[in-house]
Amino acid sequence: MTLFKDKTLLITGGTGSFGNAVLNRFLKTDIGEIRIFSRDEKKQDDMRHEFQVKMPEVADKIKFYIGDVRDLASVKNAMHGVDYIFHAAALKQVPSCEFFPIEAVKTNVFGTDNVLTAAIEAGVKNVVCLSTDKAAYPVNAMGTSKAMMEKVVVAKARTVAPEKTKICCTRYGNVMCSRGSVIPLWIDQIKAGSPITITDPKMTRFIMSLDEAVDLVLYAFKNGVSGDILVQKAPACTLEVLATAVCELFGGRKDDIRVIGIRHGEKMYEALLTNEECAHALDLGDFYRVPADNRGLNYDKYFTNGNPDRDVLTEFNSNNTKLLSVEEVKEKLLSLAYIREELKKMEE
Repeated sequence: MTLFKDKTLLITGGTGSFGNAVLNRFLKTDIGEIRIFSRDEKKQDDMRHEFQVKMPEVADKIKFYIGDVRDLASVKNAMHGVDYIFHAAALKQVPSCEFFPIEAVKTNVFGTDNVLTAAIEAGVKNVVCLSTDKAAYPVNAMGTSKAMMEKVVVAKARTVAPEKTKICCTRYGNVMCSRGSVIPLWIDQIKAGSPITITDPKMTRFIMSLDEAVDLVLYAFKNGVSGDILVQKAPACTLEVLATAVCELFGGRKDDIRVIGIRHGEKMYEALLTNEECAHALDLGDFYRVPADNRGLNYDKYFTNGNPDRDVLTEFNSNNTKLLSVEEVKEKLLSLAYIREELKKMEE
């Protein structure tokens, strides 16, 4: 972790699943300080006590800041001396954003602008913003607000020299067992003896672990060029396969799976790269890089100097990526500490 030696890292929305994963990964390294910025004092207090018990020898590296990304002054208050930022604060529940779209705009769009404004002003060296597959071809308020967030990231990156502040964005799919995700709900339903509920068996979703989400952010941090959107080549599965895998691991009855229909704003499949982005995306092996379009507003010259070539990839979505089998999903689930802990509880 030489890059983070003695450095100060700020995580917005740091009490969430991503922030916890970063703490578990970074806290015992040579990093200098990790600042957790969020608006929920209860979650901060819970996190403070958890890490004092779990990692007492390094827990004093964590500093907690109460604030809201919607409030520029509170963001600036946490920004002094910060070297790097992982911007994870967001409203990300699809149905709730459908009912309160302006709230999604305030947090996901204006909040991101505030974080980047404060970061540039404070001379923060590197900012990575977290986005979602729902920002590609958005059909819901959450995805639309995140798509606008990405536009803010790219636009802000144009305004500052990259050697002063580098700004990148990551885009990824569903993180298994993260807060508010469906797998913990299904486990609770199985424990209660209730049928597990799924929206549509044929619906496909990208799936990744929290560790893989952190890996993507670190990849963007190290390799991204200012204005980039970085995407991991994630596998996917149908909800039927995912539900079957959870049932087989936790003793649920597959015959009891109950289909409840698609919720507000949901799509049958998600895209991580649009057709338009594929025209200039760069294949980096395990990742795709979407560089910023840094042409100016004088479009006349591009009528004669355009680039007729494009990548052969037309879209990267959860239908045309690798689809995992039940056994492959079970293997991926068993790699998660949360799943192993829940299985252990059931055995006790």
